[in-house]
Amino acid sequence: MDHNYEWGLEKNPANYTPLTPLEFISRTAEVYPDKLAIIHGNIKRTWSQTYFRTLQLASALKKRGIKKGDTVAVMLPNTPPMIEAHFAIPFCGAVLNALNIRLDAENISFMLQHGEAKIILVDREFSSVIAQAILRMENPPLVIDVDDTEYNGEGSFIGEIEYEEFLKEGDDFFAGDLPKDEWDAISLSYTSGTTGNPKGVVYHHRGAYLAAISNILEWDMPKHPIYLWTLPMFHCNGWTFPWVIAARAGINICLRKVEAKIVFNLIREHKVTHYCGAPIIHNLLINSPEEMKTGIQHNVEAFVAGAAPPAAMIEGMSKLGFKITHVYGLTEVYGPASVCAKQSSWENLAIGEQARLNARQGVRYHLQSGTTVIDPLTMKRVVADGETMGEVMFRGNITMKGYLKNPNATKEAFKGGWFHTGDLAVINTDGYIKIKDRSKDIIISGGENISSIEVEDVLYQHPAVLLAAVVAKPDDKWGEVVCAFIEIKNGSNVNAEEIIKHCKNHLPGFKVPKSVEFCELPKTSTGKIQKFELRKLAGAIKAIDV
Repeated sequence: MDHNYEWGLEKNPANYTPLTPLEFISRTAEVYPDKLAIIHGNIKRTWSQTYFRTLQLASALKKRGIKKGDTVAVMLPNTPPMIEAHFAIPFCGAVLNALNIRLDAENISFMLQHGEAKIILVDREFSSVIAQAILRMENPPLVIDVDDTEYNGEGSFIGEIEYEEFLKEGDDFFAGDLPKDEWDAISLSYTSGTTGNPKGVVYHHRGAYLAAISNILEWDMPKHPIYLWTLPMFHCNGWTFPWVIAARAGINICLRKVEAKIVFNLIREHKVTHYCGAPIIHNLLINSPEEMKTGIQHNVEAFVAGAAPPAAMIEGMSKLGFKITHVYGLTEVYGPASVCAKQSSWENLAIGEQARLNARQGVRYHLQSGTTVIDPLTMKRVVADGETMGEVMFRGNITMKGYLKNPNATKEAFKGGWFHTGDLAVINTDGYIKIKDRSKDIIISGGENISSIEVEDVLYQHPAVLLAAVVAKPDDKWGEVVCAFIEIKNGSNVNAEEIIKHCKNHLPGFKVPKSVEFCELPKTSTGKIQKFELRKLAGAIKAIDV
C-alpha cells in the first residue's frame, strides 16, 4: 500500500510561512539590537532604532491610504531613508519603485505614470527634476521631502511634508504586514531602455529572499560585515544588499556620491570589509593617485559585475590588494545570478592567467536553478568547447515575475522556459560561461564574426587606456569594420597609430580597429558605456590604413 504523504499534512502557520527578506531585519533587531546598522556622516543608528523607524514609516504610509499592491516611489541617493524604504514600503504591502536619480523629467514622469505611484519620497537634491516630472502627470503622487543633513547643495522642498515629520504620523507599535504569498511583488525596477520606453521589471518576495541568501553564500559573507554603498541602491535594489546586510547584522556605510578620495577614506576610517560596483568604479580606484591608496591594512572584498570586465581591471584590483569576485546578471535576475567561482588550482597560476579565468561569467548562483548557454533556435545547450556560441539564459527562483503591463515582452523573454538575456557566450571545457558579446554588438566584417569584447580586452592591456569601447563602423568593402573609442588615463599621451600597433601585436588583422577616436565615453547612470551613442558617431570617424 502506497503511503500518501498529503493526508492530513497540509500547510499551516506552524509549518509554513512565505519567504520574504523582511524577516531579516526583524530577526537582527531582536538578536543584535545594539549593533550599528547605519553610519552616515554624524548619523549612527543601531538595528533596533532602524527597525523602529522602518515600522513607523510603514505605518505612516498605511495611514495615508497605501495598501497592498500600491506603488511607492523613491528618488533617493544611498542614504538612511533609502535603506528604510527597502523594508518599510513592502512592510505595508506596497511595492518599492526605486528611481534612477540620474534620469531626466521625461523618463521619470513615464515611470511614475506607468507604475501608478501613489507617493514618492524625494531627496532635496532631485526636487527640480521631480517637480518637472509631476507637471507632466494627470494624477501625480503625493511628494514627501527628504532633507539629508549631509547635503549642502541646491534644491528646495516641493512636497506636502518633510520625511522626519512624516515618520511621526506612524504608530510606535505597528508590527508590519508580512506577505501572505511569497509571489507577491516587492519591488519595481525599470530597465535603462536604449530604444523606446523602459520596461518595468517586477520582483517577488521569494526571489528577493533567495537572491539575498545566494549573495551571502557566494561571498562567504560572515556576520557583521562593514559594507560601503558604492553601488546605487536604485540599481536592482542594490543587488539585494539592503536585505543582505540586514540578514548578516552588518553596518551600512552610506555614500551620496562616489569619489575615489572619499571611498578610500571611508575604507580606512571604518575598516570597510565589502563593497560592490560596476567595472567603472573599480577602474576609478585602480587609477587613483598612489597617495590615496595608502594605509589600508585590512582585507577588503569587492564584487564586480559587468557583461565582461577586462582581465586588466581584475588584475589591477588584485595588485591593489582587494580580493575581487566577479559576478554577472541583469535587472531581470535581481542583479547578479552567476559567479566566477574560484578554484584552488588557480592560485598557483600567474596573476595574468588568474585574471583571465576570473573574467569569465562562470556558473549559476547557489539558489538559481539554471544558468547556461543555449542555441536560441533549437533551445539546446551548446557544446562545451569554448567556441560554439549561443545565448546566455537563466531559469529559477532568482528571475523576475515579468515586465509590468507588458505581456508580449514577458512572453518573449521567457520563450522556451528560459529567460533570454541577449548576451552571446560560449561554455568552456570546465563548464564556465564566457560572454563574447551582446547579440547587437557582434561585428560582422567580410563574413567574419568579431567579438567587440575580445578587442576591448586587448585595448585595456595598453597602459594608457582607462576605458575602451568597440562598435561596428559601416564599410563599403567589408560591410562593417571595427571602430574603437578610447578614454585615456590622466597624464597619459597616446595616438591612434600606437593603439593600432598594440592591437596588431595581439589580434589577427581583420579584428584590428580601422578607426580610433579619443574622447570621454558616454555612460549610463550605473557606469555602463552607451554603445548605441557611439554607433551614431562611428560613421563619421576617419578610417586608418592598417
